[in-house]
Amino acid sequence: MLEALGLTAAAAVVYQAMLDHPGYSVDDLATHCALSPGQVHDHLDELGRLTLIRVSAEQPGRMRAVSPEIGLADILADQEAELAARQAQLAASRAAVTRMVAERAEHRTAHGERLLGMDAIHGRLERMGHSATTEVLGSQPGNQRPEDLAASRLADAQALARGITMRTLYQDSTRNQPHAANYAHWLLSQGGEVRTAPTIPQRMVVVDRAQALVPIDPADNRKGALYVTEPGILAALLDFFEQTWATAVVLGAARPEDSRTGLTATERELLRLLSSGLTDDAAGQRLGISSRTVGRHMSSIMERLGASSRFEAGIKAAHNGWL
Repeated sequence: MLEALGLTAAAAVVYQAMLDHPGYSVDDLATHCALSPGQVHDHLDELGRLTLIRVSAEQPGRMRAVSPEIGLADILADQEAELAARQAQLAASRAAVTRMVAERAEHRTAHGERLLGMDAIHGRLERMGHSATTEVLGSQPGNQRPEDLAASRLADAQALARGITMRTLYQDSTRNQPHAANYAHWLLSQGGEVRTAPTIPQRMVVVDRAQALVPIDPADNRKGALYVTEPGILAALLDFFEQTWATAVVLGAARPEDSRTGLTATERELLRLLSSGLTDDAAGQRLGISSRTVGRHMSSIMERLGASSRFEAGIKAAHNGWL
């Protein structure tokens, strides 16, 4: 019971014995408490530090127990004083944090904030995740860096544990990235939803349909991000997300070929991108695949079309209604 006051259980037993038997010597206390004399001396030192025992005036060389009304009351008073000081310190810290948040808010624009550097971006993502109350939507195109996924795991786990709905879009190419596929399956195991599509909207995170984070430069998200709360911009981002989500395939499910053309969704999207004038590199970037993989896809398509060149393949694809 006295452990809460900073007293060990054995020292409390010795203290109780001294109160009940004021005349006991160290040997008597050792016998009564089933301790060695050395252990009793250690506990007497502990009791002395807490001022629960004092030198006896009647029996020189012996210690006497201070009554609980005085000794324990003094310990309680000291602890209450420490608690009051700690509470005052916490109140001062809380006031300082409130002032800092208010001062930073004054320097932000009404509906957005530019964040430069990955530390600033990760910091904003942490605050957004912490403030989420209902939903987190994410669109993550391209290859996923292991370090970025690792940085997201704790915040994602905490949000899912609070019952936040989490929907994440990845590109089909993510299925071929072991670390990204493992992370996506982990999200599923924690109650999140994950779908993939050949191409998806630009990288974004939208929280509670009220705040979003998008890259300043879609080609390099490490250059910085824009924190957005403008309703008009949010509505556009949400439309992009929902349109892609509706046609995306649940992670783990096979994406069927087009029964009419025999094309996979990735092949159909590749044809569309190349026919719009994009190079292999640019089309591969949009699909999250290498230019070498683009070449393999095109070789397969040309073989099925019986075309000897890409130009001929484009004509036959258009003639067959593939584009």
